[in-house]
Amino acid sequence: MFMFRQASSLLGRPACPTRIRALCTEVPAANPNADSAFIESWKKVIPIMDPPKTPSTYMELRPPTPSSLPSKLTVNFVLPYSSELSGKEVDMVMVPATTGQMGVLPGHVATIAELKPGILSVHEGSEVTKYFVSSGFAFIHANSVADIVAVEAFPIDQIDASLVQKGLAEFTQKLSSATTDLEKAEAQIGVDVHSALNSAVTG
Repeated sequence: MFMFRQASSLLGRPACPTRIRALCTEVPAANPNADSAFIESWKKVIPIMDPPKTPSTYMELRPPTPSSLPSKLTVNFVLPYSSELSGKEVDMVMVPATTGQMGVLPGHVATIAELKPGILSVHEGSEVTKYFVSSGFAFIHANSVADIVAVEAFPIDQIDASLVQKGLAEFTQKLSSATTDLEKAEAQIGVDVHSALNSAVTG
């Protein structure tokens, strides 16, 4: 650890990165020579040790923000075990954010939203595809790309309403008979999810 601190001070790297104004969607210009200059400096200071990897080694540059408003929103919708949508161009998506239903159109301001159990709808012309999502996050980029990551998601038309109502009744009973904080928390989660499911299928 001491060696890394010493190397950082000798290389004269700034202690903090350049701060970007809050809510600003502008991306600082990339400097392709930054890593190569760092590596050359590292080799001069510590020639017996391989230089560390930097974040830019693993990351691609963010696409530039378009100068004009795009006509379509590009959506990537993924689950831990599958990809529901990949590079799909749509008119709008509605996501169940914890702050309420949020509509995302082309040109939406860059945002990160936490998802709660509810309906995610994808609008493409007159067609609307609806999914029930359990939780996750939506990453809305300034270049009109939306990356949506959910823990679980199912098309609404594949959900059995009778099983949802049965599950809601079971978890409601568990909540009323729970005696420990853990039992109450688990039962409450079940009630919340099945209530959202019931609202989704009975619409």
